[in-house]
Amino acid sequence: MRVHVADHPLVAHKLTVLRQTSTPSPVFRQLTEELVTLLAYEATREIAVERVEIDTPVARTLGTHLTHPRPMVVPILRAGLGMLEGMTRLLPTAEVGFLGLQRNEETLEAITYANRLPDDLAGRQCYVLDPMLATGGTLVAAIQYLIERGARHVTCITLLCAPEGLATVEAAVGHHADVTIVTAAVDERLNDKGYIVPGLGDAGDRLYGVV
Repeated sequence: MRVHVADHPLVAHKLTVLRQTSTPSPVFRQLTEELVTLLAYEATREIAVERVEIDTPVARTLGTHLTHPRPMVVPILRAGLGMLEGMTRLLPTAEVGFLGLQRNEETLEAITYANRLPDDLAGRQCYVLDPMLATGGTLVAAIQYLIERGARHVTCITLLCAPEGLATVEAAVGHHADVTIVTAAVDERLNDKGYIVPGLGDAGDRLYGVV
């Protein structure tokens, strides 16, 4: 498993504003989209491409196209939806699937309640969107789900990670699958409720309100 922390002043600035309690939901949503686009740039460095011949107005030349099958973007419901626009802005030709995974607040385990994905993901590069890698249970379940269906490479894009969550993902799937984690920051720790410290609170609630 590879972990890439995006070290860029704009990433740090946007993340700082996201962390602030005073940042309202509309600004939080906008900054999340902008931050995800920056993270997506880093996450797609190894996207599969092929050389193609094209005609410019002046001459024939070689260029680069994304290969088929197209990459699959998978936001984890519901908070991952707030990251989708930022990802598809950079990668508009990708297909989009959905996974509904909810954390049991007592056991901290992930429960699957919905999915909208092809049964066969053979050869696909998949990009999982989930704002917070806290305990790691949700991301492990998502990665295993995709790998079982044939995905050859899974890149997970998060706003924040906890060291405990990274260790959980590494132990569960890090040695059995081609997995990359791209994040804006690795924070200090989890608290006794499984929230990232200092973190930014509940990303879903801050994106969409408490429902």
